[in-house]
Amino acid sequence: MSAGESTYVPKSGLARWFDSRLPIARFAHDTMLTYPTPKNLNIWYTFGGILAIMLVLQIVTGIVLAMHYVASDKLAFDSVENIMRDVNYGWLLRYAHANGASMFFLAVYIHIFRGLYYGSYKAPREILWILGVVIYVLMIATAFLGYVLPWGQMSFWAATVITNLFSSIDQIIPHFGTAIATWLWGGFAVGDPTLNRFFSLHYLLPFVIFAVVGLHIWALHVPGNNNPLGIDVKGPQDTVPFHPYYTVKDAFYLALFFLVFAAFIFYAPNFVGEVANYEPANPLVTPTEIVPEWYLLPFYAMLRSIPDKLAGVIVLFGALAVLAVAPWLDTSKVRSIRFRPMLKPFFWLFVLNCLLLGYLGAKRPDAVWHLAGIDISLVWPARLGTAYYYAFFLLILPIVGLIEKPKPLPDSIAKPVLKAE
Repeated sequence: MSAGESTYVPKSGLARWFDSRLPIARFAHDTMLTYPTPKNLNIWYTFGGILAIMLVLQIVTGIVLAMHYVASDKLAFDSVENIMRDVNYGWLLRYAHANGASMFFLAVYIHIFRGLYYGSYKAPREILWILGVVIYVLMIATAFLGYVLPWGQMSFWAATVITNLFSSIDQIIPHFGTAIATWLWGGFAVGDPTLNRFFSLHYLLPFVIFAVVGLHIWALHVPGNNNPLGIDVKGPQDTVPFHPYYTVKDAFYLALFFLVFAAFIFYAPNFVGEVANYEPANPLVTPTEIVPEWYLLPFYAMLRSIPDKLAGVIVLFGALAVLAVAPWLDTSKVRSIRFRPMLKPFFWLFVLNCLLLGYLGAKRPDAVWHLAGIDISLVWPARLGTAYYYAFFLLILPIVGLIEKPKPLPDSIAKPVLKAE
């Protein structure tokens, strides 16, 4: 679905002059105002716009925080405390930035699961999906780098544990993994050069994300939006202009989203924070348990469930790679799981499995479940969860797509909409 002929008409001589030389106004008009959008998009389609707003918020608050932050192993922790106590509204900026990362990931997880449920990764939107996965990987990298910057106990030891994982690559390519770890450290251990590198990369990557988001939106506008029915639009009767129909709708849900965001900032700013990170980094004292932020816990559970270090790293990065190739693993010609009765329970089990992995990632490695008088190590549920994660993409999507009988698809978007009226 393309926007077709432009309906933009410059209303002044100056506007016509600009339009003939740099048609930014025409581009904005055609892509954000009159762009034909499927008329049946629901609440789950608002999170794309929410993510764009959150990205801008993270960049703006991050730039201001960088003006007061000192990337030094001796001054970083104190500079963060100075931001909180002495910089005008510094506490608000920091809490907005820290909690903004959590809200950013909350929105992106909803966005990903919505894409999986409605088949937004299937042809002709494969490039759109891959760019989305690239954005997600860049978000993970940016979030990890930012987690290190406060230079508290959890920051220091999280950096130590994660960067040491690269050394396992030496088993495949001798000295290569150690070279990567040494470059990240800027020496032979996590220290002042590491903090400088992480700060520079944390500042840079959001702008890279912004550029990839631009490509993501461009790729969206070539085939057009998917919709909950997963069918192609048949004509103008299936669409409405993006403005005012979806601008008003998205603004309403964005306001609700920001109410929740504000509740965390003002009433529970440290709800997802780690107490140990309010202690200065100490290389001589290891915390009793080292955990990442909540939005990385499923991957952390996968990593810890594998006893071999190299195998754990492969499983960790493979979990992201398999997500990127989902368009070619799903063999069904039907996009939306609404019409795929056999796949639907597997999908919801996949969602529950991801939540379970997040729960297990937050637990101690030696934790156990007490069931009917039997102690079960939580390592085994994590291994089963990891296995199901891979099985969903590598086995369930290909096999179910071949053997299931989908429900009949509607003839068009307009017919079911009109029928419900």
